[in-house]
Amino acid sequence: MGAARIPTLPGAEVDIPKEVSRIYDLAYNLWWTWSPRAHLLFSSVDPAAWLRTHNPVEVLQTIEPHLWETLLASESFMAEYHAVVDEFDRYMKGEATAWFPRTFPDRNGDPVAYLSTEFGWHECLGVYSGGLGVLSGDHCKSASDLGVPFVGIGLMYRRGYFQQTVDSDGRQQHFYPDYDLRRLPVLPVAGPGNKQLRVSVELPGRDLWLRVWKVQVGRVQILLLDSDLRENDPADRPITSVLYVRGREMRFYQELALGIGGFRALKALGIRPAVWHLNEGHSALVNLERAREVMRDGIGIEAALDRIREDSVFTTHTPVPAGNETFDVELVRNQLAGWGRSVADLERFVRLGLAKPEEDDPVFNMTILAIRTSSRRNGVSKLHGQVADAMWRFLWPEAPGAEARIGHITNGIHTPTWMGPETGELLRRHLGNDYLDHLLDPGFLDAVLAIPDAEVWAAHQAQKNRLLLVTRDRLLAQFARHGRSPEELRRVHHIFDPDHLTLGFARRFATYKRADLLFRDPERLRSILSHADRPVQIFFAGKAHPADKPGQELIRTIFDASISREFQGRIVFLENYDMRIARFLVQGVDVWVNTPRRPLEASGTSGMKSAANGGLNCSVYDGWWCEGYEAATGWVVGEAKDYSDPEQQDREDAASLYRVLAEEIAPVFYRRDASGTPVEWVGRMKRAIGKLAPRFSTQRMVREYALRAYVPASRPGGEADEASLWSP
Repeated sequence: MGAARIPTLPGAEVDIPKEVSRIYDLAYNLWWTWSPRAHLLFSSVDPAAWLRTHNPVEVLQTIEPHLWETLLASESFMAEYHAVVDEFDRYMKGEATAWFPRTFPDRNGDPVAYLSTEFGWHECLGVYSGGLGVLSGDHCKSASDLGVPFVGIGLMYRRGYFQQTVDSDGRQQHFYPDYDLRRLPVLPVAGPGNKQLRVSVELPGRDLWLRVWKVQVGRVQILLLDSDLRENDPADRPITSVLYVRGREMRFYQELALGIGGFRALKALGIRPAVWHLNEGHSALVNLERAREVMRDGIGIEAALDRIREDSVFTTHTPVPAGNETFDVELVRNQLAGWGRSVADLERFVRLGLAKPEEDDPVFNMTILAIRTSSRRNGVSKLHGQVADAMWRFLWPEAPGAEARIGHITNGIHTPTWMGPETGELLRRHLGNDYLDHLLDPGFLDAVLAIPDAEVWAAHQAQKNRLLLVTRDRLLAQFARHGRSPEELRRVHHIFDPDHLTLGFARRFATYKRADLLFRDPERLRSILSHADRPVQIFFAGKAHPADKPGQELIRTIFDASISREFQGRIVFLENYDMRIARFLVQGVDVWVNTPRRPLEASGTSGMKSAANGGLNCSVYDGWWCEGYEAATGWVVGEAKDYSDPEQQDREDAASLYRVLAEEIAPVFYRRDASGTPVEWVGRMKRAIGKLAPRFSTQRMVREYALRAYVPASRPGGEADEASLWSP
């Protein structure tokens, strides 16, 4: 059912004994990122190298030869190696019996082409920055699990997104690593002459060449495009260097590379997608290239646009106009000057991205381009769909009162990636090894509720203890770098208590997410955190974009609080937030706190990850929580209304947050039975796992995309059976 296998050239030289040669296949397939047994296998090859890199390719490249002799002589290692290879082979060969081919047996193998500016599969491959990339990565993983014919397109950022440190005065410092692609789980795509495939994109007066790399994510293939070639002008080589580069012209070149280069890479490989899914507006230029390709057959521009709209799906993640990607219209005209068969064609293309095409609009909007060239459009939660539909309603002035033009498919998470090992093992023990295949079964909640409370609490406490150990190690390194005294460093090992109520707040530090809401009344916060009988501790983590000075000031505020006499030992800021730190946090905290200024959170997925581990959510009534909230699985901050005065909104939400923490959350957490188990709390945990984990999984989300977008777009006029959404 899947797309044709994309041919690759050999990866970096890795000297592996023939007895364990299949470990090479495991290292170059990111299936290992959601296989606990594969994780353990690689960590046992060279524990020190694994702790340092969390990258199996680098582990295999740097292992000392004599260690292989020890491993080959170990019966336990060899048995585990064969077991993991067998598990991997069963997974890869199970594509034909997966959900999608069983549900749509008449579909041919033409794939969904999924274009995204970032992908977050694992921290060792730094081509992501945050929520959008992690959502894209989880989408790929569930497409693989479900057997959806699927191919991804992105950019190979040679320096990725920035790494963060925080100075002793709380100032964020950022630096960009220079990745050695030979040490990453990526392979060069084979082109003519058995050389790496390259495609070109026209720029004014020159060509931009892009070489093509492949990332294998289970059964799904992802193409990443890279401009760092000697054939390119030295000024063009860094185009794909940095994710979310500041310069607007450089950013536009990146989006040319993603959209046009992505189309040409698939064409060069003979892949003809049945559906094109544009994940955010960054990739919208692919639809202009697609229209131009249709026009080569002598078809007029309007007919070409009609044709490409039919099989184009667009997802918007941004709930405010200012958050959408825009460029100066003259920059766009100059870069697209070679397009079209006439000046009139070029202007028609350009007008597709203008809010008011009939006027002299100076701004070209990539979201508007994507909306106008797609037949199916969705937001990423029910509320966001309504906000997006109202925001862009002016694009359909002829039908102001018609039904929604932008719907919604609520985001989800890839459960096996984000569920902690102890929680996963608990479910395997009670629900069976294949419990993930039955996540959407009607009886899943009842099966979770039947698990003994003490076992659920023990699994959670194990994950919480690991979070505290990791936190202490990272703080020790951070404070040593700041020049703290040995006495201060020794105290790090005794701060944070696994028996204390632990809150988590981790996300991009944009001001609308209000990381400082808890600090509006420091004395009220101090009384909650230092309560004699119900103490509370809070973990913060997150990055602010290098150009976002207000966001960086938020980090400084929280860091200063964390080292103050008033809050030290109660508040911690973990630097260099990435997928690894995110896993520890969502698996270990008791409560996930989310305080955006409603309705500016399109969806949010970090709270979903916490819920899958039994974490309870305390959130503003925004994004996904509008659909997920019920009293048995968490708490609401503030009211479900919009404010015209942000200051009033912040004041009222802060008061509500303090009240909920002090009067509702802490009392329930510290209410224990004779054995010391918080029975009421654990009951809520089990409902979070049993109700929220299935509903807000990418298993549900990707099924929904298949049923409501992919299949209808690939056969216009045909609708899929919604009952299949929850079928086994």
